[in-house]
Amino acid sequence: MGVEVVVEGLTKSFGRQVIWEDVTLTLPAGEISVLLGPSGTGKSVFLKSLVGLLRPERGHIWIDGHDLANCSENKLYELRRLFGVLFQDGALFGSLNLYDNVAFPLREHTRRSETEIRRIVMEKMDLVGLVGAEGKLPGEISGGMRKRAGLARALVLDPEIILFDEPDSGLDPVRTAYLNQLIVNLNAETEATFLIVTHDINTARTVPDGIGLLFRRELIMFGPREMLLSSDEPVVRQFLNARRHGPIGMSEEKDVSELEAEAQLGHDPGVLPPIPPQLMPSENRMRRTQRPPGAWLAANGVIPPPNSFVDERGRNWLEEYPRLVAARARGEG
Repeated sequence: MGVEVVVEGLTKSFGRQVIWEDVTLTLPAGEISVLLGPSGTGKSVFLKSLVGLLRPERGHIWIDGHDLANCSENKLYELRRLFGVLFQDGALFGSLNLYDNVAFPLREHTRRSETEIRRIVMEKMDLVGLVGAEGKLPGEISGGMRKRAGLARALVLDPEIILFDEPDSGLDPVRTAYLNQLIVNLNAETEATFLIVTHDINTARTVPDGIGLLFRRELIMFGPREMLLSSDEPVVRQFLNARRHGPIGMSEEKDVSELEAEAQLGHDPGVLPPIPPQLMPSENRMRRTQRPPGAWLAANGVIPPPNSFVDERGRNWLEEYPRLVAARARGEG
């Protein structure tokens, strides 16, 4: 079961360079959250701050009643055991086979027997679909397999919070789709709290329960997926719909003159595209924290764009979801 993470007024800088300031958000227990932002906005720095690898200048990170940002080294070491981290490239030891890579945290941080370690390692490798590859070295497998091996290693201590630093980096769209399904399945299985840093718009639009966006050294917005996908906030709308029109430029943000020129040309940001249905776990399972499609929109009186919540098979999940819930209540799911 995951734990809630409450971030209050967090500020991080390197010397005179402010990375972001006064970041406040809550990662609800057991939910999947995604953090977005243009390159260089400090998303990876935020993950490192959450796990205590970097100390913020101001603010608090409340986990289980403890302030990770301002605690002792002993308490920090203890709190880190709540985390699992999937790094961008998997961060595997090149000289160790996959089995020993996944077993490493158990050997380093526990006193379990090799028999217990083998049971746990093979269980996690089965979860990520790597049984049979445990004897291979990282250099002998594909990038997607290395990601899954890194994920198995992140899971071996049964963490309550799992951080994903650009898990789709270097993967083609098909492998990214498989990885997204694996992440959703794992959340249904573990009920841990997930935070994913990504640039992949399809991942952001279909996987999470909540989305946040960093820009211009601040958190522009953080909230339910449907709130951001229906937002008229210019930078949110531009980023989530991959458009050139808006505050984000080629390097960082556009200056005032560029924005004024865009306004004078009268560029239309375009209509909002349909909101896709949220990715479901395999075999029509359900996640404990998954919200019914359209729930936030209905509660806030927002009308979704036409054809929202219709999947690639033409199924309308405003209709399918209640049927799935009813089937599970009858014991058919």
